[in-house]
Amino acid sequence: MSRLRLLPLLLLAACASRAPEPPPASFRDAGQPIWSNAVFEPARIAGEWREVAAFAPPGACRPGGASIQPAAGGLEIRGRLCLGGRETALAGPLDVTGPGRLLPAGGTEPWWVLWVDTDYRTLAIGTPSGRFGFVLNRGGPLPPDRLTAAREILEWNGYDLGRLALF
Repeated sequence: MSRLRLLPLLLLAACASRAPEPPPASFRDAGQPIWSNAVFEPARIAGEWREVAAFAPPGACRPGGASIQPAAGGLEIRGRLCLGGRETALAGPLDVTGPGRLLPAGGTEPWWVLWVDTDYRTLAIGTPSGRFGFVLNRGGPLPPDRLTAAREILEWNGYDLGRLALF
């Protein structure tokens, strides 16, 4: 085949859309320390939550939300969240595994509550592995001061804020 005949095929191949890149293995520097909130009171998170930010590639997920309710023996969660760039359905117990540490039913690793404001309106949650992290809010729009606080604590715990998607 002549070179001129190959040119249209090469141009067509160059225009083909590329598959989206898989989410990174971690959104945080695993060499940096991470701390969960030792004074976190699990019963105070009962209610409706809206996901306002998550570590995810751009456009990977729609914003989600969750309902956390008291249940026999603890808490129960129902909803959908963007976890590490993947929409994840949640339904079942939300176990308290330690100070500021929660494990949803079917979860592979505990969620660490890195920060919660004094009135329990905003939560910043991450994982030691850094596979995901997200911010939940309730009671209306997230005010700038609480967004700033959540961002600062995520960064302090080793998260790369350049990869935080705001919803």
